[in-house]
Amino acid sequence: MHILLIEDDPRVADHVAKGMREAGHIVTIARDGREGLLRAAADPFDVIVLDRMLPHVDGLRILQTIRATGDVTPVLILSALGDVDERIKGLRAGGDDYLPKPFALSELVARVEGLGRRGPAIAEVTELKSGDLVIDLLGRSVTRGGQRIDVTQREFRILEYLVRSAGRVVTRSMLLEHVWDYNFDPQTNIIDQHVSRLRQKLDRGFDVPVIETVRGTGYVVRPAT
Repeated sequence: MHILLIEDDPRVADHVAKGMREAGHIVTIARDGREGLLRAAADPFDVIVLDRMLPHVDGLRILQTIRATGDVTPVLILSALGDVDERIKGLRAGGDDYLPKPFALSELVARVEGLGRRGPAIAEVTELKSGDLVIDLLGRSVTRGGQRIDVTQREFRILEYLVRSAGRVVTRSMLLEHVWDYNFDPQTNIIDQHVSRLRQKLDRGFDVPVIETVRGTGYVVRPAT
């Protein structure tokens, strides 16, 4: 892994870098906060080891700045400030792990390697879009062309599954399994009834349908215009 170590204490920096290199990793050292911020912004790293208290730019400010740019590189914070409140501050600022000083080098290496295996955090998807259709997964709401559409919980699950599968045909069996949790066909037109009601809500006042029927197979969502 390529690790960025932002640490102003020369003895700590050299000790950590030596241990990381002996473990087979590449280490770039930044000796103060300003240099660390520039390095983090300029080059890709697998993990950042960040001292909490740094000259020029504080460690938490560095962390907040890189997170604000969308950088999700795993960050382990090193700090002499080891009480619970300080750990919470570091984690809430965007840190992935927090190791108080003094620390065992073997533990630091193990934690860094653990973060590297985990990789960057993947941002949670909170919204799905298809053309002018927007599904808010957190608010459990649906809008089309800026107009809110009231749907039932079941209709919401149908629409979510269809939009997640946009461009691919979704069979009735797939809907039964993922929306109703049925592993068998109950031999009813329950799906067609729900989809029909959902269509009426989605397409009212619009020329292009959101959900298309694929005869004899199922349904497909294509981008609405």
